[in-house]
Amino acid sequence: MRILVLNPNTSAAMTIEIAAAARAAAHSGVEIVCMSPYFGVEAIDSAAESYLSAVGVMDIVARLAGDGVFDFDAVVLAGFGEHGRDALAEMLTVPVFDIAECAAHVAHLIGRRFSVITTLARSIPAIEDRLLLAGLNAHCASVRACGLGTAQVDADPAGAVQAIVDEAARAISEDGADVICLGCAGMAGVTAAISAKLGVPAVDGVAAAVALAQAVVGLGLSTSKAGVYAPGPDNPRSHWPLSTALGSGVPGS
Repeated sequence: MRILVLNPNTSAAMTIEIAAAARAAAHSGVEIVCMSPYFGVEAIDSAAESYLSAVGVMDIVARLAGDGVFDFDAVVLAGFGEHGRDALAEMLTVPVFDIAECAAHVAHLIGRRFSVITTLARSIPAIEDRLLLAGLNAHCASVRACGLGTAQVDADPAGAVQAIVDEAARAISEDGADVICLGCAGMAGVTAAISAKLGVPAVDGVAAAVALAQAVVGLGLSTSKAGVYAPGPDNPRSHWPLSTALGSGVPGS
């Protein structure tokens, strides 16, 4: 089994961290290939950056498919609720997993109500929208922000752990959460610290998505093409894939 893990931002350091988290969750014999877009932003902390990242991940999949080298059994989109998941599900015949949805699904299996701890407060509405779209909002006690941007989480892991733990503690005591979801792929690796300090399970979306991808592929299942995820009309597109038109090189992996 081969799983393509897409970091929607262009940070090489975060791509390496996401790849490590994905490989730690992968079964023996499962190959993890982690890539980032040819273009975009190093951190996604706004709606504009999220939409740009969606074009970036669509572009890389289009390039791989167009070059005849898309040879994967599943795709994990490692942006917590970032745009692009539905487009990839439409473009591909293999299943696509968003780490926000996967973290929430797993959290709901092991607790009644979960809280998401994300980066900045401006990210809260987008995560709430993704959970609503996935039908998971009824089980969400709260979405809280630790106050650190994506790049700050990546640059100062120790400080990030403390900020996340402090906010998670409030989610448990004030909101009634009994499971914590880490609302950023850059937070991968702090689940043990949260569980040890707070005594509740913490779910990393990258690990959850890889685990669910293995399960769904193992069951011989894939995305239904009977409805909304059926291939779109083959309308002419100019300058697409965009990175080909721009003459971009190979993305990080």
